[in-house]
Amino acid sequence: MNLIDFVEEKEKKENLENFQVGDNVKVHVVIKEGEKERIQVFRGDVISKKGSNIGATFTVRKISFGIGVERIFPLHSKMIRKIEVMRKGKVKRAKLYYLRNLRGKAARLKEAR
Repeated sequence: MNLIDFVEEKEKKENLENFQVGDNVKVHVVIKEGEKERIQVFRGDVISKKGSNIGATFTVRKISFGIGVERIFPLHSKMIRKIEVMRKGKVKRAKLYYLRNLRGKAARLKEAR
């Protein structure tokens, strides 16, 4: 085991909830304001997952006041406290970038049973 693998194993999170593309998730993110810390929740649909090991990322999209907001989160970041799956989505694609062009009810995903 070389030095890079050793550092990656040390920084990797083990207790991650299993989620897939299409799921509606709540991501609890630590926000630092000066010397204070608070947790802010970002809730939306997972539209993509990329990478593996320590460099893995996922993109969450939500609609806020009629405007689409996307945020890319590193999966093993220390700024992420927890990821909660609210609904499982039924999708047939690995990337849901087509949701960017849809509005209203058309942008909703079906729930998996």
